[in-house]
Amino acid sequence: MIAAILVALVGLLHVYILVLEMFLWTGPRGQKAFGLTPDFARATKSLAANQGLYNGFLAAGLFWSVLHPVPEFAWQIAVFFLACVAVAGIYGAATASRKILFIQTLPAVIALLAVIFL
Repeated sequence: MIAAILVALVGLLHVYILVLEMFLWTGPRGQKAFGLTPDFARATKSLAANQGLYNGFLAAGLFWSVLHPVPEFAWQIAVFFLACVAVAGIYGAATASRKILFIQTLPAVIALLAVIFL
C-alpha cells in the first residue's frame, strides 16, 4: 500500500510537470519554476510542450502500474517507469539543473525502493 501511494505521488508530480511545461511555460508560474525569461519561454514553448507530453507518458505508466489488476505485472510496470523517471532525472540534473535530482530523481528512487522492498 505504501509503495502504491509513493508511485501515485510520483505520477502526480509528473502530471504537474506536464501542466507546467505544456500549459504554463510562458506564464509567471512556468517561468518561475524553470527560471526562464519571457523571451526564452516564448522561443522554447513548443519544445517545452514536447517535454511535457513525455512527462505525461511517464505519469500514465505510473498510474497504470498502480491500477493494474495483476500484481506481478503491476510490479514490473512500476519498476520500469520509476527507473525511466530516475534516469530522466539524472540526465536532467546533469544537463539542465541540479535541483531536478531532488525534485524528480529522489522521489522516483524512494518509490522504486518501496516497490522493490515493501
